[in-house]
Amino acid sequence: MCGRFTLRSPSRLKFDGMVNSRLASRAPRYNIAPSQEILTITESQDRRDVCSFVWGLIPSWSKEPKGFINARCETLEDKPSFSESFRSRRCLIPADGFYEWKRTGKTKQPYYFQLTDETPFAFAGIWDEWRRDGISIASCSIITTTPNDLLAAIHDRMPVILTPEGQATWLHIDTRITELRKLLVPFPSYDMKSHPVSQNVNHAQAEDAQLVEPIDLSQQVTNLSLF
Repeated sequence: MCGRFTLRSPSRLKFDGMVNSRLASRAPRYNIAPSQEILTITESQDRRDVCSFVWGLIPSWSKEPKGFINARCETLEDKPSFSESFRSRRCLIPADGFYEWKRTGKTKQPYYFQLTDETPFAFAGIWDEWRRDGISIASCSIITTTPNDLLAAIHDRMPVILTPEGQATWLHIDTRITELRKLLVPFPSYDMKSHPVSQNVNHAQAEDAQLVEPIDLSQQVTNLSLF
């Protein structure tokens, strides 16, 4: 799954068809969590728009505003919560890194993943709009797939990261389902890197640059053994 991610350098975002100054004005984020509003990019009539969606897709037909932060690529076509959005409401979710947790016994150690050159990228996303009693909530979900070799040692899922060419294919309303399926694959591990980070990222209210800094796990174990 993907439960937290970052957008540390909005000024570095570059997407075809977008006025990048609209993206660059966003404040850096180091711990984006579910239920928060996140930056997304949609396309309609060959025009791309910057939108703010709640992270956690709420199907339009749902009786209650309960969302799905992730959508498994294997169930996109069949699961009612995702199928219509997959066909007609796809989006890009800009990021420049994400966190995953490795379980060891009763503890879970967070790791930070990013591209090797640390440039921004885009997750494949889907969105929907829920309306009830005068309330409207536009929300989205990050699509996940099987892990690449780098992720496999930490978690059994990873978010779908789109190449620049794949971004255009993903957004275009007329893209065939067969072509969309080809995009839902693990991003190459040789183009990514990771390192362990502090447990502070577990707290959704935590928001500072130190969250993405690497820690020395051997030193952490040594410190624990002193008590």
